[in-house]
Amino acid sequence: MLPRQCSCQQTIGNSIEFRQSGRLNIFRNQIKDYTTTMKIQKLTIENRPRVYALLRLAFPGTPSKAELVEKLHENNRPLHEWVCLQSNRIIAYIVFSNAYDRDICGLHLGPMAVTPEFQRQGVGSELLKFVLRQEEIKSQPLFVDGRPGYFSKFGFETCSNPICPYDKDNAHFLSMRNNSSAKFIVEYEPEFKPAVRTLPPKKNSRRN
Repeated sequence: MLPRQCSCQQTIGNSIEFRQSGRLNIFRNQIKDYTTTMKIQKLTIENRPRVYALLRLAFPGTPSKAELVEKLHENNRPLHEWVCLQSNRIIAYIVFSNAYDRDICGLHLGPMAVTPEFQRQGVGSELLKFVLRQEEIKSQPLFVDGRPGYFSKFGFETCSNPICPYDKDNAHFLSMRNNSSAKFIVEYEPEFKPAVRTLPPKKNSRRN
């Protein structure tokens, strides 16, 4: 697969269509130019199972991402979710959930995922840029525990406050529109907390 380019085409309400074009290496350097149309829209209830499948594909061997989002849905947590569709297939997903300091103090970004076939081709960037312009997102303090080199391209900055409970020394914790000067631990929805492992009881050993 050769590099692809994304270009926005048309905004329709709270969704957007954009074209992706590039050149496909079919066989032994036989090149074919192509263009495909993609659409970004809010996640619907009927598409939730498709998102769980996408998360399992994007994070193989780590079902916790899919399980996390599924639990957030089961417990009716307030979420802001969008998907990117190509030929009615969900190829990317992003979610924001509430951040807390006693009361709501902003939104956490993540998980965010792109199906392996479309990774590193600009789809995730188009999705994130679109979502950051939406009314329910663009005025809120935002937090993300992720790669600084990637998220800094979209306006996120490293921060020392608040403290992320899942990132030692806030090494990968970034924020946007964060005016907090007080030191506090920013909380997540309870589903984000790592499951506590219950170890089996130790067997008593007998010495002869």
